Amino acid sequence: MEGMSANDLLKKVRKIEIKTRALSHQIFAGEYHSAFKGRGMAFSEVREYQYGDDVRNMDWNVTARLRSPYVKVFEEERELTVVLLVDVSRSRLFGTAGQSRRDVLAEIAAVLSFSAIINNDKVGALFFSEKVEKFIPPKKGRSHLLHIIREIIEFQPTVDGTDISEALRYLTNAIKKKCTAFLLSDMIDVNADGSPRYEDALKVAVNRHDLSVIEVYDPRERSIPDIGLVNIKDSETGQTAWINTSDRKMRVAYEEWFRNMEQTSSKLFMKYNVDKVSIAVDDDYVKGLMTLFKNR
Repeated sequence: MEGMSANDLLKKVRKIEIKTRALSHQIFAGEYHSAFKGRGMAFSEVREYQYGDDVRNMDWNVTARLRSPYVKVFEEERELTVVLLVDVSRSRLFGTAGQSRRDVLAEIAAVLSFSAIINNDKVGALFFSEKVEKFIPPKKGRSHLLHIIREIIEFQPTVDGTDISEALRYLTNAIKKKCTAFLLSDMIDVNADGSPRYEDALKVAVNRHDLSVIEVYDPRERSIPDIGLVNIKDSETGQTAWINTSDRKMRVAYEEWFRNMEQTSSKLFMKYNVDKVSIAVDDDYVKGLMTLFKNR
């Protein structure tokens, strides 16, 4: 964050840590465990059938060989690797509702990280704009998490633009073992017709990893208010243009384009069974994350 002193940065990181660690302990750690940890079950042993055992776990080969009913026992795979794919493009600085998308992304990332650490998982982070800007390999520990949070707050991208495909391809190549990945972005990476540019990379990534999408948006992006002639600037390309916001046709056309983009991306996530939640910067992200966890 330009102009922020080291002391101010530490205060901001500490404030986020206090708030999100409390949330993780009180609310999210159990929900996270249910949503993600329950998925990985590894075969442990066989033992004799006991009243109440699930017959779906019967080991019929051992049962036939020993002529007595035996069941397979499964153990939860205790340790997961969590990777946060964080959009650090310049659009994350946008915010009309009291705080920028960057602040909300940092808090959500912190909640996910503390929930993972409480459940004994490793956490890594991948920062991307139009390219992968930085990769922090998965590790455990508080200082490691604070490093990730600090980077989200102060990181300055070296290039403009957003390329979600690059981030997904990097994830697929860098993490060989299946991981739980969260993509945190405004998800505005589309062709002129509003169709997502990242379908091919998404298709490959979801075959290897357990991916969830957390779309963080500003409500002002979805519609244009009638405030006359306005000079707008694209935060990623730097291009400026004058638009007449009093032109109703223009406002309606923009809203339709945005709605079409949202519907197209939602269909894509449904097609590949990707869990997704949309969270507004002025909304309660606790509710959004709970919805994501409970829908799994």
